[in-house]
Amino acid sequence: MILKSLYTLIFLFTLSLLAQELPPIQNFTPIEYNAGNQNWGIGQSDNQTLYIANNSGLLEFNGTSWRLYQAPFGTPVKSVVSINDKVYTGSYMEFGYWSRNQLGVLNYLSLSSKLLTPLIEDEDFWNITPYKDWVLFQSLDRIYIYNSNSGSFEIIEAKTTSAKIFEVRGKIFFQIKNKGFFTLENGKPVLVSDDVIFLNTGIVDAFSLGGKILVITDQGEFFYLNESNVEKWNIAADINLSSTKIYSSLLLDDGSFVLGSISKGVYHFNKNGELIRHINQEKGLNNNTVLSIYQDFDHNLWLGLDNGLSVLNLESPFNEYTDHLGTLGVVYTAKKMAGKLYLGTNQGLFLKNDTDDIGFKLVAGTEGQVWMLKEIDGTLFCGHHNGTYIIEDDRATNISKYPGTWDIQPLKSNSALLIQGNYEGLSVLERKYGTWDYRNNIEGFDSSSRFFEFVDEHQVLINHDFKGIFDLTLDSAYTKVLNMNQIESKGIGSSLLKYHDDIVYATINGVFKYLPKERTFNKDSLLTTNFFTANDSIVGILQSTNNGERLWGFTNDNIISQSTGFLSEKPLKTEVSIPKFFRRSMGVLGFESVVHLEDELFLIGISNGYITLDLGKITQREYQISLNEVSIKSYDTPKVSVILQNDDEFKYSQNSLGFDYNVTEYDKYTEVYYQYRLDGLYGDWSNWSTSAEISFDNLPYGNYNFQVRGKVGNELTSNVETYSFIIQRPWYFSYLAMVCYFILGVLLSILIHRVYRGYYKKQQAQLIKENNKRLKRKKLKNQRKIVQIKNNQLQELIDSKNRELAISTMSIIKKNEFLNAIKDKLKSSGGIPEIKAVIKTIDRNINNVDDWKFFENAFNNADKDFLKKIKDKHPELSSNDLRLCAYLRLNLSSKEIAPLLNISVRSVEVKRYRLRKKMNLSREAGLTDYIINL
Repeated sequence: MILKSLYTLIFLFTLSLLAQELPPIQNFTPIEYNAGNQNWGIGQSDNQTLYIANNSGLLEFNGTSWRLYQAPFGTPVKSVVSINDKVYTGSYMEFGYWSRNQLGVLNYLSLSSKLLTPLIEDEDFWNITPYKDWVLFQSLDRIYIYNSNSGSFEIIEAKTTSAKIFEVRGKIFFQIKNKGFFTLENGKPVLVSDDVIFLNTGIVDAFSLGGKILVITDQGEFFYLNESNVEKWNIAADINLSSTKIYSSLLLDDGSFVLGSISKGVYHFNKNGELIRHINQEKGLNNNTVLSIYQDFDHNLWLGLDNGLSVLNLESPFNEYTDHLGTLGVVYTAKKMAGKLYLGTNQGLFLKNDTDDIGFKLVAGTEGQVWMLKEIDGTLFCGHHNGTYIIEDDRATNISKYPGTWDIQPLKSNSALLIQGNYEGLSVLERKYGTWDYRNNIEGFDSSSRFFEFVDEHQVLINHDFKGIFDLTLDSAYTKVLNMNQIESKGIGSSLLKYHDDIVYATINGVFKYLPKERTFNKDSLLTTNFFTANDSIVGILQSTNNGERLWGFTNDNIISQSTGFLSEKPLKTEVSIPKFFRRSMGVLGFESVVHLEDELFLIGISNGYITLDLGKITQREYQISLNEVSIKSYDTPKVSVILQNDDEFKYSQNSLGFDYNVTEYDKYTEVYYQYRLDGLYGDWSNWSTSAEISFDNLPYGNYNFQVRGKVGNELTSNVETYSFIIQRPWYFSYLAMVCYFILGVLLSILIHRVYRGYYKKQQAQLIKENNKRLKRKKLKNQRKIVQIKNNQLQELIDSKNRELAISTMSIIKKNEFLNAIKDKLKSSGGIPEIKAVIKTIDRNINNVDDWKFFENAFNNADKDFLKKIKDKHPELSSNDLRLCAYLRLNLSSKEIAPLLNISVRSVEVKRYRLRKKMNLSREAGLTDYIINL
């Protein structure tokens, strides 16, 4: 039991530490600004650029980019102040100022080097205070008074433990160790008070408060100084500041003041000494050691820390409550009632009293998902996953265990009944004897009823995200559904709500208003136009607050709110710009939550706490964009800045340019977008981007006009920065080069003409030669054709002669055969002299020389020179042998040769044999083949 109580105390203490709603806090780590951890001083120039005295040098921040300037000898910068166009800094054994050159870069000029009196060994300059025409540089040993007009110096010996100079009511005050509190008169120190407080205690700050001089010590004590009298002021805040050392302090523009401690962050007090807020590392700071405090022109509070920087947007319409430990979970709903703030989350119902320092505590018995908190007739109802609870202070009473209560609606005609929308339809709560209790569920409808609205006492519209709208008619006792019509869904992401007594249905396709007579929905053009545009439409559901008098919708870039107009019937539309991270932090899409707390203050639930929005703090302001730097880029060398003046001319080798620009804005919930165009390359504006730089590579030669503008939230900058420049022609496109190109072109044309003419002449000669060759080849071809024709003719002649030879041979053969036949017959008839005479005549005809001569001529015509060739090869052959050779050449058989020679076949064979012998033919060689192939 004791252990449980201890855990409870630890839980409540932890929540109380994180219970405050704080202004938005932005942190910058050394990794982000790429310099040292410690930041000793902060200043701001007239163009709102911030300068930070950092361990690594002088840091410059314009809201977009950081730049580090190394101090002389690389020493840490311990103090900084911006006066007009100069930035004064103090460091180890050195002080001076920085001024911007034509390239927009800060150059340093040492003032300490002009001193006639040498500096004290190891002297650090911790403080710089401007005063009229003077600038006071303070170390722990001296104050150096520099006249900015004459350049002269005055030196005051003033040893101190805390290098602080205070300007109060137009006078300068400072502390000298063991001597007291001094002011300056005619350039000389004059004692104001030597009270023990000023002798032994370090003074952190002094300023005018309530008509008196308030002095704050490093022990966290407050004293009023009236002439030489010192009176302690016990602040109203019940807080012990003596437990930590106070290192820095600042009086803010609204009269409140801030103390920065060594180990506990910052304390913010109002004029009456009441603690407004205490912020430390647990609540969002980078570090608990606050070395410097500065309030910029937009009333943002900058904290130079021992490790990084933090900025608080004190004037922001947003305040944050961040649940760093995940105790609360995702906030789905909230309600402020009777000085108490209730939060309904996915982990239960939490409560915080406005008057208590203790933070949120869980209402016992409500663990689990809370969907709804609604006050009806002074009773707070809690719609829960487990049913419905009535909340009284920190007690929860379950009055309905019908699961999943989305919403509760009262009936106008019967104040004793309430209708609930549940996971599975509708149910009824009834009040009896002053107590609410579950009565019944309404039969005939069992779909989820997250959004429902009554048209009249018995007609109710219920929205289902996927099924559409259900139009139900209920019986008089609210026990069952008498009639049900379904209206087709008009898109996902839908919601149903009351706005100015009208029932409004919103989806991703627009906003629709219910027409009771037609029992249908018709698109409302005005509401649709206000919440849905081509570039920025709501994502999630549409909601209403202030009893249906104000509508809310969230886009990716804005919170859109619409309310009744005060001076006209036209509704007032308010757009509040939000950064990308805000929309992503709102948890589950479709379960966005906006709750009216008081006046114009609204609570928006997020996934790790909530954010409050005060519409009364939304103001319009003008922003200006500045072109900071134009640089020449190269692939192998660092970029080189150029002097900013219009109509600059760049060599063609310098045709890659970079542009750096910015709008100075330090609000966490305000995003800056940039848009540019480059006339001469393309004339259209680029898409909006958060990048504050752009580069153009390899630009063609010509005239250009670079333009850039910004958009802060939804407001365009009042100016458009322009920069005109010229990229010169490359040397090979210069006018002289053009003349040279023309002359070279003419010469080249002449040369080409001559070359072509020679070429074409050569081609012509070659063509003629080719044609001659072609003609010669054609002539040879024709000649070969003629020869072939002649050969064919000769062949035909030979064939003809052969035919004649064959005919003559056959004729001789036939004749001789005929004569032999007659001769044989005559011989058989006896030896009659007349017959013998006839036989002799036949023999003469058979051996007729004329027949041989005729054959020989025909044979020579058919086979020219054969007989001569064989005679030359075989000279021993007789005429009869040549005759036999001729017959064999004709491939005649022995039987065919016999009649031609008028001998027997046997005699022919003998002659063939003898012929072989004469030719010396071997056995294997054929006589006829030899003669034919000869």
